[in-house]
Amino acid sequence: MSVWFDEVLHDGVGQRLEIEEVLYEGQSEFQDIKILRNKKFGRIMTLDGVVQTTEGDEFVYHEMFAHVPLLAHGRAKRVLIIGGGDGGLLEEVLKHDVEHVTEVELDGGVVEVSKQYLSSICQQAYDDPRVNLVIGDGAKFVAETDQTFDLVLVDSTDPIGPGAVLFTHEFYSHCKRCLNPGGILVTQNGVPFMQGDELVSSVGHFRSLFADAGAYVISCPTYALGFMTLGWASDDADLRRQSMETISARFDALAIDTQYYNPATHIASFALPNFIVKLIDPS
Repeated sequence: MSVWFDEVLHDGVGQRLEIEEVLYEGQSEFQDIKILRNKKFGRIMTLDGVVQTTEGDEFVYHEMFAHVPLLAHGRAKRVLIIGGGDGGLLEEVLKHDVEHVTEVELDGGVVEVSKQYLSSICQQAYDDPRVNLVIGDGAKFVAETDQTFDLVLVDSTDPIGPGAVLFTHEFYSHCKRCLNPGGILVTQNGVPFMQGDELVSSVGHFRSLFADAGAYVISCPTYALGFMTLGWASDDADLRRQSMETISARFDALAIDTQYYNPATHIASFALPNFIVKLIDPS
């Protein structure tokens, strides 16, 4: 008999994944953590019954989350990651010529489980000497730190439970305070076909704080039901509109192999479908 994992998403919609093996099941201080294996997607991490990442398609999310802002900025040396305990975003960021990355993850259990069971995703990222891993509250960190960064990347869960604070005006204002001039804030903003209010709220906060705000789209199979959006905010509007020639030159110089990201997908990801445009620009 097949064993299935049922993920309940939104408004009576969900998805099913056939599970070949349960590799890990435990309860951290904050949430239920499972590592499951599926024939198509390989190893899967779920937190409180929600798929967070899979070996099969993590490259979509992590490549676009890292390379779009890093190549748009072009000279980032200091990066702050809030969340991202699976290490996938960190691993992609470290492919760039950055000098320092601070990652602030609330749940140390996620990091430890990922290092043990998802090494194909995080690789040796947590051993890199450029990395400062802080196990703690990301909202508290940005409110109190005196450090500044060129990029702030908020790889959060959805705005439920401990992750809710990472979608507030107060949190975003503290992120802005931590950014160097010309810095970029990028945030996880869900699937707008089902979670439109999440994107609308975040972009509204961005526009009250930054000179330029918007979003870009990715298509990641296990983040079901359409495009996923990554929120974008900066005081430099030109960064969102870099030319193909500029992005291509920077990507070629980076000399890395990617499975999803390329300069064309970079440029195209900012071309939003009309239903998303109408969400964030109803006029």
